Amino acid sequence: MNAQQTHVYKMASGCEIRADVHPPAGAPGRPGIVWIHGGALIMGSRRLLARWQRDLYLQAGFAVIAIDYRLAPETKLPAIIDDLQDAFAWARREGPHLFGLDPLRLAAVGHSAGGYLTLMAGCCVDPRPRALVSFYGYGDIIGPWYSQPDPFYCREPAVSAEEARASVGSTPIAESSGDQDERRDHFYLYCRQRGLWPKEVSGHDPHAEAGWFSPYCPVQNVTPEYPPTLLLHGERDTDVPYEQSEMMAEALEQAGVEHEFVAVPDGDHGFDAREDAAATAAMDRVLRFLQRHAE
Repeated sequence: MNAQQTHVYKMASGCEIRADVHPPAGAPGRPGIVWIHGGALIMGSRRLLARWQRDLYLQAGFAVIAIDYRLAPETKLPAIIDDLQDAFAWARREGPHLFGLDPLRLAAVGHSAGGYLTLMAGCCVDPRPRALVSFYGYGDIIGPWYSQPDPFYCREPAVSAEEARASVGSTPIAESSGDQDERRDHFYLYCRQRGLWPKEVSGHDPHAEAGWFSPYCPVQNVTPEYPPTLLLHGERDTDVPYEQSEMMAEALEQAGVEHEFVAVPDGDHGFDAREDAAATAAMDRVLRFLQRHAE
């Protein structure tokens, strides 16, 4: 397999936003996957891509483009979506000569918040990706699960507003890791305990401005032109409710969009992090789906 490349695909507000490109072996003109990390749009980076999953994509002949994007709350949702759109535009423009990408055969794969951005790509990226794969993503960002205090997270020691604010900054960043992620997780926990995630990520109050969020809720923007979509979700997910993928599947069904829904009976959030039987079976479904629609 060819060596990893790292590129700055965008500069915004003095912030370098990077993509790690993993080209497959073989001739140019390969299909590609834009891989999008999770972390509640608040933490994480392109480096979260599991090596064993990356290798499966490469062995199947896909170039893998693992992207960063600016993180909330320092950057708000509209600018994060701008980064998503610009990442696809960069891959299509630069990919053919930098790493042999076929720009017409580009799919999106994301986990958790990356699954949310993957589903957003189906309605905000032009041209649309050839296929979408959402691991425990979500299509409704202002439902009670996110806009009201969450009982699961309220079992944890309460995070004060002062502690939460101290864990984030004011300067835009596009990746976090290690101790920084641990600090930013305090901010996430604070948001979930107070039902403040939509407001902190967007700068708008979902209770007073629900209509503002409509363009940012994929479940409200599924049309017959939406790309073929694979949804994977653990039934015991305590972070993103399993019902979020059920709702997306229903919207896709009503619009007549080709889709598959893989329910993992004993799966929790991040069920695929362990290379076990359930995760391996899920990846088999993912590869078959991508090969059918994007290869």
